[in-house]
Amino acid sequence: MIALVDCNNFYASCERIFNPKIYDKPIIILSNNDGCVIARSNEAKSLGIKMGIPAFKIKNIIKNHNVYVFSTNFTLYGDFSQRVMSVIANNVPSIEIYSIDEAFMDLEGIPKKKKFALELRKKILKWTGIPVSIGVAPNKTLSKVANHIAKKTNSGIYMISTSNDIKEELKIFPINKIWGVGNKFYQKLHYKKINTAYELTQKSDKWIQTNMSITGLKMVKELRGERCHNVINKQKLKKSIMTSRTFGNEINDFIELAQAISTYANICAAKLRKQRGCAKTIYIMIFTNPFKNNNKLNYKAQKMISLSNHTDDSFKIVSSCITALKSLYRRDCLYKKGGVILSDIIPKSQTQISLFTNNLDMVKRERLMLAMDQLNHNLGKEKIRFAVNGFKKEWGMKQANLSPCYTTRIKELLRIKY
Repeated sequence: MIALVDCNNFYASCERIFNPKIYDKPIIILSNNDGCVIARSNEAKSLGIKMGIPAFKIKNIIKNHNVYVFSTNFTLYGDFSQRVMSVIANNVPSIEIYSIDEAFMDLEGIPKKKKFALELRKKILKWTGIPVSIGVAPNKTLSKVANHIAKKTNSGIYMISTSNDIKEELKIFPINKIWGVGNKFYQKLHYKKINTAYELTQKSDKWIQTNMSITGLKMVKELRGERCHNVINKQKLKKSIMTSRTFGNEINDFIELAQAISTYANICAAKLRKQRGCAKTIYIMIFTNPFKNNNKLNYKAQKMISLSNHTDDSFKIVSSCITALKSLYRRDCLYKKGGVILSDIIPKSQTQISLFTNNLDMVKRERLMLAMDQLNHNLGKEKIRFAVNGFKKEWGMKQANLSPCYTTRIKELLRIKY
């Protein structure tokens, strides 16, 4: 059996842990620069607040219903995600982290699986303060279905075990809620009058593969009770790594733009080293604001940089981005967004060095990168950085409603008055 653990309203739950007064109040979390709603508590959902809606469009709802508004605090959310995942990993034979708030568990060899799930849920809540829902089923796709049902139960646990359970649940399970059915497939299936998961399972394998490809066929086989996807304990190497932000203020000066792009490049390089990978291709992007009517040019540009060798060296990646930025920059533009993407990633153990590479210099540079990563991990992000990254960061994101990083910064520890 496979179980899916999903944190309930994860971002909102993280904000509530150190702020009990908002426990049963409507909460929304906004995207970069406090733009759009990216997370909601159940109370906010009941007010009709939709995902992705710009914050300025719901000002009246926020004011009239005393909705608590928070800027994204990914440092806090990431730390609580690690805490939840570590509790799970210490209690099951195998775990596959699917996203920041979801993980698949292999329950092979664990007796009384429903009882185990109930106890694990209690332990996660007690040790981290994060409420979770757990769906248990014979495979990943059905565990997603079970988890969807579990969120509506008082216990937060739901188990699908028999073929009769599968049949009964799929008869009322909407097609658009199935894991792997995106908007494109949904529109196609709805047009063919397939509205439930059970109706989809009644189609022939040939029909499914023709209309939904081999990936869709595997999904349907799992809906029928077969297992096509195992829990993968090993972390997958990302095919690309991107850091992109909308600037808090529009930028015209090249130095400020270079500070932003070099910072994003440095963040990407650190992520690359964390997963022990090396990249050979870099993309940089800069954009003006396409929605703003002014006399400035509406301009967007990107450039691909192909390195001579795969690398995880921040010096090479940052310097390559700055060189490329010089060819894209225009003085007559006000830039609103920029980004860096690293791609063509392979494991560091598979990299080949050039015939003319100075091995001694390479070893020194690797030690330097390791020291920089360790210091930034211990002291805080970007404590050690390149001078070109800048210090004032006037282009930084707007986060007017940012909560403290209670668990990762000494200065922001919760203080109790007595």
